[in-house]
Amino acid sequence: MSILAPETAPRKNVVAHSRPEMIIAVPVRHPGRWAAAALIVLFVGLVAQSLVTNPNFRWDVVGTYFMDVLVIQGIGWTLLLTVLSMVIAVVLAILLAFMRQSENPLFRSVSWAWVWFFRGTPVYTQLVFWGLISVLYPKIALGVPFGPELLSFNTQDVVTAFVAAVLGLGLNESAYLAEIFRAGLKSVDTGQMEAAEALGMRKSKIMWRIILPQAMRIIVPPTGNETIGMLKTTSLVLAVPFTLDLTFATNGIANRNYLPIPLLIVAALWYLLITSLLMVGQYYVERHFGKGVDNFVPAPIKAAKKAPARVAGVAPATKDKDEPA
Repeated sequence: MSILAPETAPRKNVVAHSRPEMIIAVPVRHPGRWAAAALIVLFVGLVAQSLVTNPNFRWDVVGTYFMDVLVIQGIGWTLLLTVLSMVIAVVLAILLAFMRQSENPLFRSVSWAWVWFFRGTPVYTQLVFWGLISVLYPKIALGVPFGPELLSFNTQDVVTAFVAAVLGLGLNESAYLAEIFRAGLKSVDTGQMEAAEALGMRKSKIMWRIILPQAMRIIVPPTGNETIGMLKTTSLVLAVPFTLDLTFATNGIANRNYLPIPLLIVAALWYLLITSLLMVGQYYVERHFGKGVDNFVPAPIKAAKKAPARVAGVAPATKDKDEPA
């Protein structure tokens, strides 16, 4: 029977394993945030009160002309201008981006000069120029240089106001999209193209299956912004002059009833509605090309392939004892 030392002998009424006291955490207070939130709520309330109580907005006139025939037709022409201009811009931008990355110095120079000119001059000036193209070239002729003409057209019959507006908007936008596409292509590591070439893939297939899907993550967001910007830039086609777009339609109605503010609100509401729809479409396109990369988009999980059926009379392969698991 052992005798414990007095200092090591267990004492009564003492818990062997005592727990530490709970820490009472006090949340950090942010008075500045509450003050800023109160100011924002107050400002929003004042704006809402002004919109509701100010009779000069003439919301009754806004409701009357919101679905007017001329306004709806102007929306159709605006959307058509936007779509056709962006198609021309995207096609030219892809070509210019490839030319800018070409090993041919002539292609690089032409691409650089195109971007330099169309980015360096205002879009309004370019639209005015395309509206006056028939003054500079009254006739478009095809034939042998310094020789006989084989075919000729009147410029005013070919380059109408609508065609001039589409060309002016599309060519100007192609310079901006070319830089966006070039940045997207350069964001993909060159080692991936080298690895694909080592596997024997064609350059066209490498670009379509490997480079572009990765570059689209960089290309889509600014291209969506440029599309929304193009929608609003169509309001400048009066410089051509083209007089069927949404802005001109609402201005024409305002000039007849002498109520410019309600008609400006009508145009602004329609632009906001169309822009909102374009932003929703841009979100889903970004979500598609961001699979497996962006945090909010999980990578698609494919079902594992089933193991091949065992042939009768053949034993399944087994690992060697020395083979690592």
